[in-house]
Amino acid sequence: MLPARSAGESSSGQSSGDARNRVGWVEQITIWEDVGSMRSHVDAVVLVGGRGTRLRPLTLSAAKPMLPTAGVPFLQHLLSRIRAAGIGHVVLGTSYRAETFTEYFGDGSAFGLDIDFVVEDTPLGTGGAIRNVAGLLRADTVVVFNGDILSGLDLSEVLDSHQERSADVSLHLVKVPDARAFGSVPTGPDGRVQAFLEKSETPPTDQINAGCYVFRRSVLETIPAGRVVSVERETFPGLLAAGARVFGHVDSSYWLDLGTPAAFVRGSADLVTGIAPTGALPGPPGSAIVLPGTHLAPGSAVVGGSTLGRGVRVAGDAVVDGSVVFDGADIGAGARITRSVVGAGARIGAGTVVCDAVIGDNAVIGADNELTSGIRIWPDVRIPAGSVRFSADS
Repeated sequence: MLPARSAGESSSGQSSGDARNRVGWVEQITIWEDVGSMRSHVDAVVLVGGRGTRLRPLTLSAAKPMLPTAGVPFLQHLLSRIRAAGIGHVVLGTSYRAETFTEYFGDGSAFGLDIDFVVEDTPLGTGGAIRNVAGLLRADTVVVFNGDILSGLDLSEVLDSHQERSADVSLHLVKVPDARAFGSVPTGPDGRVQAFLEKSETPPTDQINAGCYVFRRSVLETIPAGRVVSVERETFPGLLAAGARVFGHVDSSYWLDLGTPAAFVRGSADLVTGIAPTGALPGPPGSAIVLPGTHLAPGSAVVGGSTLGRGVRVAGDAVVDGSVVFDGADIGAGARITRSVVGAGARIGAGTVVCDAVIGDNAVIGADNELTSGIRIWPDVRIPAGSVRFSADS
């Protein structure tokens, strides 16, 4: 539990203030690896063009990879892992709100990276988006990431395995307790992929596609350009049929698709508490991340891997547990915020319960409401005191 306190504003300057303030940027000190350890023969591609519709209303004002997650944009966590693996050149495949990526990350130098950007004017699918960035690639080996996956994959290990096997493509496959909700990917004793199977009630394996691929560049360039292509339904099955060397790198590392509000909140909390790996956490792992300018009144508590953005105010006896509260939000006295997201500038009235919910930017929730069970409140909505309840009055 964090003690009640008022955090002072950082005195450091911000070179891209407007963009970074919008996503709750805080300065962090990172000791970069020696340049001699960099993998100059490897490029990284991150696909960040999706509209994030499953996360609305959060993504009405920001692209999903730019949502504040454990104190910084989610993409910053992924980039820190890419940099730690010794990869220096990254191409971001953008589309929705493309300008927010360039404004925040610039040329990448502030993050120890060299970042290029490609804007996808019309949706091209996963394979088409990968092919769309080919013109900016420099290396013969390319590792591709879906920009909404939080993973504990050892990138150095999968890159080394790819090279040792002389693979055309290597896929990160993760074992899950129940594969019925996913397409499964069986592999042989030598690790070669045997098939790409659609969802079924009786999957033959617990291995699923984890959204990270290592391509030989010459193979990536065989993906048709300028049209919609699915790597899962077209590219990978076609490579198997042609006898290409497609291998799976199978592990049981941390893995989470941040595509839903519940997963987003869980992923942020796992980053804060140190369960999920990152090199971008703006503070030591613990029970909470509290950014500068936040005020916690006596008797308030912030626990469970919660994050409070800049300028958040938490009144006395309020509890924020396992939640993400964006910049400038106000939590009233005795309110309870559990496994939820509270948008920027939103106000939560005294005694209100918010559990497994999303409150949009600048929404005003009156006192003594109960907002639970996956409810989503759109930005600027106003709910009068005592208007929404999931239990009888006491």
